[in-house]
Amino acid sequence: MKSARRRSRELATQGLYQWLLSGASAAEIDAQMRSVQGFDKADVEHFDALLRGVIREADALTVQIEPCLDRPVVELSPVERAVLLVATYEFTHHVEIPYRVVINEAVELAKTFGGVDGYKYVNGVLDKVAAKIRPNEAQSRG
Repeated sequence: MKSARRRSRELATQGLYQWLLSGASAAEIDAQMRSVQGFDKADVEHFDALLRGVIREADALTVQIEPCLDRPVVELSPVERAVLLVATYEFTHHVEIPYRVVINEAVELAKTFGGVDGYKYVNGVLDKVAAKIRPNEAQSRG
């Protein structure tokens, strides 16, 4: 059984995917995601923080991610881009969530929604992003 937090990440990732492709407003996407079957099983507060926070801070989050990429951000699949944005937002704003949990959740999102090996790419990029945003936590990994 999926946790409420995982469900909120899944819904936020789906909403961000839609946002990246359509450019719809945060309010439109939020309303649509709330109508999805199973929304009631999500951590609504975390979903709100992720969806609205990532859309609001997308440019700043992208600046954090870009140096860790092997290609321009616009060449990423929308799924990989959405997953990286969600994880980078969590690294930055949810320091109570251990960075390994953030990476693991992002890898699971990439496996669920992305291409065959996209999760490997996401994992590698997020290792680098974590080292930049949470250097003490990333260095102390054992």
